[in-house]
Amino acid sequence: MLDGRRILVVEDDEAERMLISLHLQRQGCRIFHAQDGLDGIHKARLMAPDAILMDLDMPRCDGFAACRVLREDPSTANVPVIFLSAYHEPEQRVQGLLAGAVDYIGKPFNFDEVQLRLAVHLRRGVTPPARPINEANNGAADADPAHLYNILFHSARVHLLKSLAQAPDLQELAALVGTNTKRLNEAFRYCAGTTVFEYLREERMKEAWQLLRHTSMPVGEVARRVGFSGSANFATAFKERYGTNPSRVRQEA
Repeated sequence: MLDGRRILVVEDDEAERMLISLHLQRQGCRIFHAQDGLDGIHKARLMAPDAILMDLDMPRCDGFAACRVLREDPSTANVPVIFLSAYHEPEQRVQGLLAGAVDYIGKPFNFDEVQLRLAVHLRRGVTPPARPINEANNGAADADPAHLYNILFHSARVHLLKSLAQAPDLQELAALVGTNTKRLNEAFRYCAGTTVFEYLREERMKEAWQLLRHTSMPVGEVARRVGFSGSANFATAFKERYGTNPSRVRQEA
């Protein structure tokens, strides 16, 4: 899936830039570098990469501003941007999605996760059903289905990530973005390769891992913070996802 893909890595920290570049080169990617947001915009316009991995906190032009410029430029508007950042709060994630990114990976990143998320966004041969999504385009019958699926997906993500503890259920979420539950799941399968439920569960597990590793918050509070009513259910779901118990991750932090 990644063999031969042109990936632009926009990162001002040379060590991190080289580290992720070496890993992706082993997967067959063709890697290009930019040292900050302005350099990233320039390189993206010149080379038209298949995807961009971009840090958020950079001099001259940060990732948010650079992503907005890339989204507004017709030559780069369709290039998926994945943010890499040490910021783990949902607010930063929402801000990144609103800037136009398709995904957000926290630092320190897991190389397998970076590889998997790139593969999801670069997969080939996935075409949404060729029918209009009227509610996402104010009744336009000739709307581009892929574009409208992206609108639904990104709008729904913002609502999901606002509060992992009190995320809307599927029907409520569909109503918030002006569609139905079936079509919303179609949008998530097209854009992320998962259903809404699977996507939310993964985001909750990722946030739980970060809280366990980088805060002193009790395990029970972590469970509530990411939307679980009890520690037992949380521990079961966490072990299914990561193969270890939350308490062990806390001890190793």
